[in-house]
Amino acid sequence: MDSFALRRLAQYATLLILVSVIGFGVLHLAPGGPMAQMGGGEMNSDDMARLEHQLGLDQPLPVQYAEWLGHIARGDWGRSYRDGQPVLSVIGSHLGATLELMGTALLVAIVLGGLVGIAGAIYRYSWFDISTTFLSMVLVSIPTFWIGFVVIYFFSVKLGWLPAGNRSTIGEHSLLDFLWHLIAPATVLAIVNMASWSRYIRASMLEVIEQDYIRTARAKGLSRVRILFGHTLRNALLPMITIAGLHLPALLGGALVAETVFTWPGMGRLFLDSISYRDYPVIMGVLMFGAVFVLLGNFVADVLYGVVDPRVRLR
Repeated sequence: MDSFALRRLAQYATLLILVSVIGFGVLHLAPGGPMAQMGGGEMNSDDMARLEHQLGLDQPLPVQYAEWLGHIARGDWGRSYRDGQPVLSVIGSHLGATLELMGTALLVAIVLGGLVGIAGAIYRYSWFDISTTFLSMVLVSIPTFWIGFVVIYFFSVKLGWLPAGNRSTIGEHSLLDFLWHLIAPATVLAIVNMASWSRYIRASMLEVIEQDYIRTARAKGLSRVRILFGHTLRNALLPMITIAGLHLPALLGGALVAETVFTWPGMGRLFLDSISYRDYPVIMGVLMFGAVFVLLGNFVADVLYGVVDPRVRLR
């Protein structure tokens, strides 16, 4: 177990370095820059040069990256170009909103998607199975932002049932108001993920149903309910642990899109605003935080799978 953890951590550290190099290079080589945003036409060339030197933007790109990586290794993620706040404080002020959206959507997707997948496996090739399979394929193929616009148009503009965006009503801080604003973005994100989860669970259920020990349980006269919950479902859910870890990038990406569509003040909105302002420290901070979050999810999934299934040995 120790060697497995160390090997995984070494792989993840290498991946983080690669992500940081690619992200840093693409960001700094893209047209435009923070000086164009901060100058605003009101600073003369001397002031611009002084500010550029103060921020270290006049250094060669490898030198800038080495200095940035050194600060990161010491726990200093830098300060925002926009308001001078520490990057970790800026990310922390938006992280809660993203976790609320992702957690709610994931819970709904797993519960509803699991029920649909289990029912589809039990009543294989029925009208319910065929219709849900077709609907899942359609939902997976539709971009998240398009579903978000449809929800806003019908349920906000036409019917007026749900707010079109934001996390709360101005001047209102009640739990009901927060939940009212959470319904639309969480539903959109859950719909896309529910389609995937239902297909995963259905496929896993069908694979387990064909195993010899299930046929043996039927031959012994065990009830259908006991076979379903005591043998089939328990073993079918084991691969879902790994899939949950692998599904984190798609969930995080969908959350960033949903936040942008619904002006939800989370990491996605922060990332988009930082790109517009060319706020390099915040952009890199969000990028690295997202990479760490995804890799951590995969690591936890690997470890949990080995703990839950004694047949697996992590070496």
